[in-house]
Order: sequence, then C-alpha cells, then structure tokens
Amino acid sequence: MDRWIRVLAVVAVTAGTVLVAPPGAGAAETGLLRLAHLSPDTPAVDVYVDSVSDPGDGRALLTVPGVGYGTISGYQDLPEGVYTVSMRQAGADPAAPPVLSTTVQVGPGSARTVAGVGRFADLGLEVLEDDLTLPPPGRARVRVVSAAADAPTLDASAGGTDLATGLAFAEAGDRTSVPGDADRLRVTVDGEQTELPLELDPGSVYSLFVLDRPEGGLTVRTVLDAAGSGVVPTGGVETGAGGTASAEPAPGVVGGAVGLTVLTGLLLVRRSRRRAARR
Repeated sequence: MDRWIRVLAVVAVTAGTVLVAPPGAGAAETGLLRLAHLSPDTPAVDVYVDSVSDPGDGRALLTVPGVGYGTISGYQDLPEGVYTVSMRQAGADPAAPPVLSTTVQVGPGSARTVAGVGRFADLGLEVLEDDLTLPPPGRARVRVVSAAADAPTLDASAGGTDLATGLAFAEAGDRTSVPGDADRLRVTVDGEQTELPLELDPGSVYSLFVLDRPEGGLTVRTVLDAAGSGVVPTGGVETGAGGTASAEPAPGVVGGAVGLTVLTGLLLVRRSRRRAARR
C-alpha cells in the first residue's frame, strides 16, 4: 500500500507540474512587425505582408488598406521567418505590381517597423530596428523619427536630454533615456525652435514621430512601443487584469491545485492508516 501511495504521489505532482507549465510553452518562436507611412507627399496606399516561405493560397497574410501619411499600425505577432512587405496605391488590384516592396526578417523576440519614407519622387521602404528594452525606474526611453519634409535636418531634446543632433529627414535617432515626467519635445530646425507637447509614462518605451502639419509647421506623434509592465501593444487596445479580466481561472492554476489536492489527500490517508495500525 505504501508503495502505491508513493507512486500515486509522484504521478500527482508530475501532473500538477505539467499543467502549471507557462501557456504557450513549446509554441513556435515569434517576433513583432508593424507598418508606417512616413512620406508627406505620397497618397494613401494599401500595404500587404506575405510569407516568403509559405505564400498560402495567394491571399496576403496581412493587409492594411488605405494607409495615409502619419499612420503607424500596432505591432503584429508573426512566426519567425522572412516576409515581403508591398505597397500599392489605395484601391489598386492586389494582383497589380506593387509600387514598392522589400523583405524583412522576423526573428524570435525581435521587433521591427517597416516604413515608407522620403518624398514621393524618392520613396523607399526602410526597416527600423525597434529596441524595446525598458528604462530604469522613473525614466522613459524614447527615440525620434524624422518624417517631416519641412525639416531637412533637426535637433531634438526632452527633459533637458539631447535626443538627436543633425537628424536627417527619413532617419531615426538612437534610443535615449529621459525623465518620465518630460512634457515637451524641443525641435530645432535652421535655428528656429518649436516646442511640441509630450505625454510619457515612466517605465515605458516610445517612438516620437516628427511630422508635417497640413497647415504648416511641425507636430509630433507619440507612439507607445512597450508599456511599463513589459507588455508590447499589439493589434487592438490592451486590457488589464481588472474589471475586464476573465473570471475563469487559468489552466495552469487549476492543474496545480488538482495536483496538490490529490497529493494532500494521499498523505492524509497514509497518516490515518499509521494511526490505526498503532492502535
């Protein structure tokens, strides 16, 4: 009987351990990809993302229609591999030759932005490497992306920290740590300084896209790349673990509880038998 109790105890603990394994364990490695239209004088485009190794039935893996200047999509979670990113005029036949195309490697844990940059006459697709490393406590990590034709080169600073010097149009600066309460981006073009409002949260990572305003001048679009909790925004709006969280317990928690319950029951049975034998 003792031998069977020991065997069942091992089985119970093993079952609990397996069920407690993190969700997605053993799943294919993935990376993040997002798209941006940063060419001020280029009309709206349709953007297509296809797998090079697995083109499927001819339909694009991802389609983003009618993308206009200043649009930055959310990150999409994709299996590792090589992808083709193509741009066509908005509303064009998906089978028509693309205006532009490039390939991008999506690696495990990587994050990349594919952007249409430059003026229409010199339009190109640029692959930006997105470092999503979180900043120290009380700080935010930012980079400036120059996408304003009215700023052939620019200098930028925030919270007393220099972010870029002589950054050329259609280029991205380096990630820099700034105070988490910085509320102004100072952009200098040809000696003229412009202050643009910022909204940053400490512990988060941002890209600051400097854009042309339709009525003239500059504006900045602050895009959250990674939240302070280590969460990367993908697709729609992220939800937390508050009132919108599911009331159904996670499978791992259930599995752990079952394993521990069975083990506890076996130990109690064994203790009861020992007491009965002594009596």
